[in-house]
Amino acid sequence: MCFCGSSSLFTNLEKETETVAQQRGGALWFTGLSGSGKSTIARSLAQKLRGGGARFELLDGDVVRQNLTKGLGFSKEDRDENIRRIGFVAHLLARNGVLVLVSAISPYRETREAVRDRIGANFIEVYVNAPLEVCEQRDVKGLYKRARAGQIKGFTGIDDPYEPPLESEIECRTDLESLDESVAKVLGYLRGNGYLHAPVS
Repeated sequence: MCFCGSSSLFTNLEKETETVAQQRGGALWFTGLSGSGKSTIARSLAQKLRGGGARFELLDGDVVRQNLTKGLGFSKEDRDENIRRIGFVAHLLARNGVLVLVSAISPYRETREAVRDRIGANFIEVYVNAPLEVCEQRDVKGLYKRARAGQIKGFTGIDDPYEPPLESEIECRTDLESLDESVAKVLGYLRGNGYLHAPVS
């Protein structure tokens, strides 16, 4: 049996392992009202990370509900369980050197703090802050209109509370800053705290 070229294979594996080891895993937890801009910032950030060769995974709340947490409703208990499951997946990925971008309303402070406790120092809360009236004006999915009409019950910000972070690592004021400014703010935090080594622009 010939092992010609095997040395180059192992060299490539060593390089890949070295690259993985250099990246610090973490969970960027984008929280905020519906329409605040969580998914928009997360997707734009994902494009930047992809261009820079960073290892990342994007967990969008709507997509997760169609797959990982399908069957859960919108009671407080089901919402808490939804966040716990997302937090579990984010924890597994983050501890293996992956940057996890979680975009989920996650309205309850206690549940977010429980996820923080699970993930530890690499939990990065990103408060995507926009006033309710601004989010209602955007209302891309028409959810606020339906909630105001009584067609949706227990809607966050209307007849169910949103508990904003008390001390988030990052705050993006999407009513006052551009998308590029918000993304630059997050990238600046990642660079400044050792999560990114390769240039990302």
